[in-house]
Amino acid sequence: MRIALTALLAFAAGVLLTLLVHRAAPALAAHHNALPAAAATVAKAAPAVASSAELPAPAAEDEADRWPEKGSTPEQVAYAQPRMLREAIAKLGPRVAGTPNLYLVAFAGDGGEDVFHNEVEYAGKLFADRFGATVHPLLLANSPDTLETRPLATWSNLESALDALSGVMNKNEDILVLYLTSHGDPDHNLLVDMDPLPLDQIGAPDLAGILAKHPFKWKVVVVNACYSGGFVPPLKGPGTLVLTAARADRSSFGCGSDSDITYFGRAWLVDAMNRTADFIAGFQQAKGEIAQWETRDHLTPSEPQIDVGAGIADQLARWRGHVKPGAAVAFEPSHVDVAPAAR
Repeated sequence: MRIALTALLAFAAGVLLTLLVHRAAPALAAHHNALPAAAATVAKAAPAVASSAELPAPAAEDEADRWPEKGSTPEQVAYAQPRMLREAIAKLGPRVAGTPNLYLVAFAGDGGEDVFHNEVEYAGKLFADRFGATVHPLLLANSPDTLETRPLATWSNLESALDALSGVMNKNEDILVLYLTSHGDPDHNLLVDMDPLPLDQIGAPDLAGILAKHPFKWKVVVVNACYSGGFVPPLKGPGTLVLTAARADRSSFGCGSDSDITYFGRAWLVDAMNRTADFIAGFQQAKGEIAQWETRDHLTPSEPQIDVGAGIADQLARWRGHVKPGAAVAFEPSHVDVAPAAR
């Protein structure tokens, strides 16, 4: 893996040098075209206001290029990833013996909108503060705000993180919780983007293949994106709980530069998981709450999906049996755009 990663980074460096030389070229703005794109639908609503039917169309170059003017260059950030990931994993707390532990990997795929970064930061804080020492959060984020403090949310970093966790988790007891939030398209691909870095996208079969390489007996996989129900068939199986924000052929709501958290993030993370430690009961509560918001705002129902594989509900109950939930954790956006871009 390390050899492959080194080769990948060396290739990326060559691409990055070309990108830097031609930074003003229109090709940068076309980076999002790696996946199908359509105009976003915007609905004025609370708690989040924007809805994307598919992956967002490319913005003008001056809007799309959110790379900070000061700080590390794209090449420096790319080469720093192995070190940053090692440091993040080293900071995980020690495993608590005698009970299942949760290892949370939260993945914010799209660096073009702060809503996904906000959600991942909150997920890490919520799980750690509310559920205590049995939870070990690892955050991967594409955001201009965290280029020097968080590992990027990339295919390579996800695989490397799972490689590392498989070496520290108790494979027969511990539970992997993978929370992915980004834009999705009708072909069931997640947008993975931090312009101008050339990043691979992750489709439903890709994610299933990544997880199949790792010996996690117990998994909770949450996919918060439009059309995310298409991830259920390749991911479901014994020992696995799959939660998605929408049906395979439906949009979900709450993304966009003028939103601080998605509908599903608000309903499941903020509202439900602050009331219960039961992921399945929390999902049912969130599904009902989202349906109310969509009815109120005359939106096509997203219909979040769930699949409960054999044994996972009992294993999550064993974890809850050793957890005394703490106080509710308030949601505070880590970043909100001052002047939201038009969608």
